[in-house]
Amino acid sequence: MDLKPVFENHLAQSTSFLPIQLEIETAEGIYLYDRQGKKYIDLISGVAVNNLGHRHPAILEAIRIQSQKYLHLMVYGEFVQKETLLLAEKLASLLPPELSVSFFVNSGSEAIEGAIKTARLYTKRNEVISFQGSYHGSTLATLNLLGDEIYKRPFRPLVPGFKLLKFNDTNSLAHITEKTSCVIMETIQTASGMRVGELEFLIKVRNRCKETGALLILDEIQTALGRTGQMFSFETFRIKPDILCLAKSLGGGLPIGAFIASNTIMNALKNGHPLLGHATTFGGHPLSCAAALATLEVLIKENFISEIPEKEMLFRKLLQHKLIRKIEGKGFLLSVDLGEEKICKHFVERAIPNGIVTYWFLFNIQSFSIIPPLTISLEEIKVACELILKTLDEVTLIHN
Repeated sequence: MDLKPVFENHLAQSTSFLPIQLEIETAEGIYLYDRQGKKYIDLISGVAVNNLGHRHPAILEAIRIQSQKYLHLMVYGEFVQKETLLLAEKLASLLPPELSVSFFVNSGSEAIEGAIKTARLYTKRNEVISFQGSYHGSTLATLNLLGDEIYKRPFRPLVPGFKLLKFNDTNSLAHITEKTSCVIMETIQTASGMRVGELEFLIKVRNRCKETGALLILDEIQTALGRTGQMFSFETFRIKPDILCLAKSLGGGLPIGAFIASNTIMNALKNGHPLLGHATTFGGHPLSCAAALATLEVLIKENFISEIPEKEMLFRKLLQHKLIRKIEGKGFLLSVDLGEEKICKHFVERAIPNGIVTYWFLFNIQSFSIIPPLTISLEEIKVACELILKTLDEVTLIHN
């Protein structure tokens, strides 16, 4: 059965340009397999979701065990559910004492929304600050945080009270004042081609929030769980958030998000609002929580995170080509700059028949992503780089 007509006619499309439309039959480790059995190296990881690769045995076993107990029972926070509590306890054990209470949701956008509401209730202020080049979701509220007007214009008027500053510009931080409820920031701007925050800038943001009483919300939806060589990227950059947002890789392939703060801050949701300061039906779903707990336990026990710096350097060493302008990012959040949008698009298109799946960035169409599972081996990296260089050679012939 040809599923592409169904895909095009009955599935709502999220982009104005043609999707990849690979029809995947199975996936295992770092590989995707189509209906003909062709193998593809996954250098996107579901956009930083599959940190342990596809169908990791520990995650599958956790899902199997939980599926035999129960699935959804009640809306979030009403019943005492072991899997949800064990995950919250595990996260608290991995984080600083100030980040001890988790509120589980279904996605990254929901985590950001919940964090904003919590910050506004806690500070009793309305202004929210983010940075140009950032991406924090596509809901009506999180659209305000985007650093690119082209994505926001069709939906105006948006929610008032949001302000954008320049990323890595310390002079702009004077705009964080006693009117600011929170500052939302990525340590690495993932949608802009992995633009890394400068250490001095990140520390000054942290300090400015302390000075003004604004809360610092770190969006670690893509950067957490090993991608920068630490469990959380704020450890890499030596700053601590007041509220931490997680999603994507947390569920090991199942949908889950979380915003995490201290008891004092999180209590604003119940003490600062008469009823339902924040609510979700499926947040903390037992199946997703079981998968997330298994994901964390594997990352703790295995050496995947400690291997990231060596694996990053191998990618950088092997990817030498005249079309490559530069490689930006950190750890397994890398972008390869090819200089021109049309060259990058041709590369992404031609990489697929060569067995490589990658993509360009929302705000940086001249660069393609290297976001592989943390489990990729050194030998698999060498094969991936050979296929990338082969594809770059083919693209070179087109543009000569």
